[in-house]
Amino acid sequence: MITSPTTPELLNDLVRAGERDGIEKTVVGAVITDSDGKVLLLHRQADDYLGGLWELPSGGVDPGESLVAALRREVVEETGLVVTAVGDYLGHFDYRSGSGRKTRQHNFAATVTGEVVVLTEHDAHLWADEEQQSRVSSAVRAILDTWRQQAS
Repeated sequence: MITSPTTPELLNDLVRAGERDGIEKTVVGAVITDSDGKVLLLHRQADDYLGGLWELPSGGVDPGESLVAALRREVVEETGLVVTAVGDYLGHFDYRSGSGRKTRQHNFAATVTGEVVVLTEHDAHLWADEEQQSRVSSAVRAILDTWRQQAS
């Protein structure tokens, strides 16, 4: 996967492609790194859908909300960190949500301010090195592989 700059045209194309593909729910995910190049992962609570999974900060796009606005909102809601810049588009993956809806998660590199992660929906967080990043799903691993290729 080749990364793409996040332009208004790309964002519009992503939304249109989802509509064309019958996507019922759109989610955005953020690859956030610290100064050592470690990636922020969040741990889903055991009693939640996909409980125990390590994942990127992510969440649903509300009706009428842009992908970038949703990314900014979800990151601050889930982590307390404020997105200051949205970088390259890193790709997407599709899955079935807990309610059975066909879902597509669009993933972006993001820069944040703030040093303290404040969790609201997850039970743990980890600034993961490359080895620790293997704890995520194969779909998220592919996004992280794309991010690493783009970063090098």
